[in-house]
Amino acid sequence: MAEPSTRDRILEATAELYRRQGMPATGLKQISAAANAPFGSIYHHFPGGKESISVEVIRFEGIRYGEFVGAQLADTDPLGGIPQLFENAGALLESQDYAEACSIETIALEVASTNERLRIEAAGVFESWLAGLAAWFGPLGLDDDECRRLAIVTLTALEGAFVLSRTMRSTEPLVAAGHGVQAAVRAAAGRG
Repeated sequence: MAEPSTRDRILEATAELYRRQGMPATGLKQISAAANAPFGSIYHHFPGGKESISVEVIRFEGIRYGEFVGAQLADTDPLGGIPQLFENAGALLESQDYAEACSIETIALEVASTNERLRIEAAGVFESWLAGLAAWFGPLGLDDDECRRLAIVTLTALEGAFVLSRTMRSTEPLVAAGHGVQAAVRAAAGRG
């Protein structure tokens, strides 16, 4: 297998640092060291510096998380499997000592009011995830508006539960959120 390019190492290192400590706490020298890349290569690959890296990290992580979650959804029944998805997310978070979560969420929280370019990029990722979730609910026979509503409920429950779980150092919020989302899905399916 080929070694990742310098550019890819910079993106991967930045994404991991953002997941662990957030964007403001991450410096370019730290990124360079974590990526095992010469400092000058950051500006070679990302002429706009930290903002340019951040845009690419949002895109890179959006695709990566989308594919990871999509694979989980492919094997899950939306009428009965949602609690297990949330419990699995909790187990993964716990195995990482609550240090890593969704870097898109972290960036969005940090820049939503201060950097329009990054806010728009993060919003685009969230919209793509919502579209995927809405499509997952589609086979339940619900209309498009109800599928989108359930997608929003699911994503906000998951992202909010990540914040609480990391803060409380407990999977309890993720477990509770999974059961709450499952109840909302069953209620919608019963109405539909």
